[in-house]
Amino acid sequence: MNKIELKPGIYSVGVVDWNLRNFHSYSIHHGATYNAYLIVDEKITLIDTVMAPFSKELLDRISEIVDPSEIDYLISNHVEMDHSGAIPEVMKAATKAVIVTSSPNGLKGLKAHYGDDYPFMEVKAGDSLSLGTRSLTFVATPMLHWPDNMVTYCPEEKILFSNDAFGQHYISNKHFDDEADYSQLMKEAQNYYANILMPFGTQAKKAIAVVEGLDIEMIAPSHGIIWRSFVKEIIKEYKRFADGIMEDTALVIYDTMWHSTERIAHSIVEGFSKRGTNAVMLDLKVNDLSDIITQVLTARYLVIGSPTLNNNILPNVAALLSYLKGLQPRSKQGFAFGSYGWGGQSVGIVNQALEELGVEIIMDPIKINYIPSKEQLLEIENKVAAL
Repeated sequence: MNKIELKPGIYSVGVVDWNLRNFHSYSIHHGATYNAYLIVDEKITLIDTVMAPFSKELLDRISEIVDPSEIDYLISNHVEMDHSGAIPEVMKAATKAVIVTSSPNGLKGLKAHYGDDYPFMEVKAGDSLSLGTRSLTFVATPMLHWPDNMVTYCPEEKILFSNDAFGQHYISNKHFDDEADYSQLMKEAQNYYANILMPFGTQAKKAIAVVEGLDIEMIAPSHGIIWRSFVKEIIKEYKRFADGIMEDTALVIYDTMWHSTERIAHSIVEGFSKRGTNAVMLDLKVNDLSDIITQVLTARYLVIGSPTLNNNILPNVAALLSYLKGLQPRSKQGFAFGSYGWGGQSVGIVNQALEELGVEIIMDPIKINYIPSKEQLLEIENKVAAL
């Protein structure tokens, strides 16, 4: 990735990780970018770094603009290593730089990762740093998605350096939102929010309220495309995600052994279709878990099925329920279903897991011994249609 000038004297100097396919079990289908930004002013400032293996590439790109030894400030918006990993190598080159981080959690996290031999400057919400003709103001965004998170705002240029907020794992030879495929870009933004930020809706609301009070012409996130033409649109989408606004969609998610649970799933989908609800059937053997989670974010109904295996549920269903427990989807309705041979414990296990997730159970669990008959399938269809 070549350096990109966002505005005169402000550059994107990050890197592209073309081969990334998994990030904390979140599937990345096309790779990812680690965005870092360089501001050339009386005080030269680098905002965030990149993953450690890409340190040399970052420094080479900075060197095309300025000598890294001239950097005065290194802003660390977030301690996580996809943003901070190159700090040790950058600080070897930027010998006079001061690391600016949030107080107290940013400082605590950076020292835990990289030691306390660096010069640090702690900042709190509302603090400002003069660079010369420009300044930077710091906005705390704790738990989006670590305790240390903050974003950095340049009022003179009306740019928000938003770190993980408003990001996407999206790679293109284009660098701005109006150059990319808009529908794909918004899909990837939803995918990113669902798999990383979903548990933090309350914190996201607070951050969005602060962001809406700023005069923003550009949002420069730490992953993906830079927003300049659709700033209002992505903020609106984040409000929708954070508010938990749902669509009349039912996700019927299952795994199956000998297709009996799958047949039940078909009947449930037909039942939702009869009542006018958009229904999506998702077999866990062929649908990526992260892609399913993207749909969970905005779906109203969450219906999960598993046959019984060794007095338990199938491993794919267990993985889904574990992932959902961490992401804490809110205000869902649903029920459990499945088939069994003799033990029959699976449906109860799934139903209990749904209750623990806070899902409103809107129908008694469906539990069929061996192969469901045509009459049983029709009965299921009609029960769901009558919800």
